[in-house]
Amino acid sequence: MKSLIQDIKKKKELSAISDKFVKDHLINYFKQNPKIKTKLEKSLNPKSAVYKKVVKEIRAKLRRVYGLFREDNTKQQLELIKTLKGRNLALRILETHSSTKERLPIYEKLYHNIFQITGEPKTLLDLGSGINPFSYIFMKVKNLNYHTFDLSNHEVSLINIFFKQQSINGTAKVLDLLELKESKNTKKTGASKKLPEADVAFLFKMTDALDQGKGHKTTEIILTKIPAKFVVVSFATKTMSGKKMTAPRRSWMEWLCKRVGYTYKILEFTNEIFYVIRK
Repeated sequence: MKSLIQDIKKKKELSAISDKFVKDHLINYFKQNPKIKTKLEKSLNPKSAVYKKVVKEIRAKLRRVYGLFREDNTKQQLELIKTLKGRNLALRILETHSSTKERLPIYEKLYHNIFQITGEPKTLLDLGSGINPFSYIFMKVKNLNYHTFDLSNHEVSLINIFFKQQSINGTAKVLDLLELKESKNTKKTGASKKLPEADVAFLFKMTDALDQGKGHKTTEIILTKIPAKFVVVSFATKTMSGKKMTAPRRSWMEWLCKRVGYTYKILEFTNEIFYVIRK
């Protein structure tokens, strides 16, 4: 399976994904397609039709789950981490991705407004973080334990270097949030075992990747299993083409909170809307 995983990851936009994440998707794929698994086991020839079929279909799924808001700036980011430090590094890294670049004018106000609602956190989770942890420079929180999780080995590595440079009490680790959906007990098993209890958790622009166009049950399950008092969930207020949405609020999120007994407050900005949810 190792050679199959490496062939799947040969596409540049998928190369930074952890091997475990690809393996887990392969296992699920084979459970759903046992005949394909049997055929593949007979011959792991990369030139065979069944091998090519598996590579193609797994890549397509990974792009839907992982690549929705990813931009390949690996080379640029590596150069920046070699030559810059501190605030200059953080600002330049944040400029390499459209979502974090859009937040640059609002980060300071955003965090001020969030923490006015939640109180100043002692422990913070950043789930599906991407490069958002470089925005730590705008948080202005003392003695923060900052734990970030993402699928990208590359981004996790960058964040750990940044945390070490800045003497930030934080860690960055690889984690597939979908594992939370499968865990039966949030405090003892599976992915949830890796998540410390926290005051606040960020889940910025992640629900589309989690739900994959299949309703919002996955987001609901994961939201209930995040071990934090507050979860901040964000959504874009513009379409992928850049047009302003006529109704940027997410009624389904509001109904979800009402149904499970959570309260929320909304913070609206030009390009993004944030639900600060109290569990």
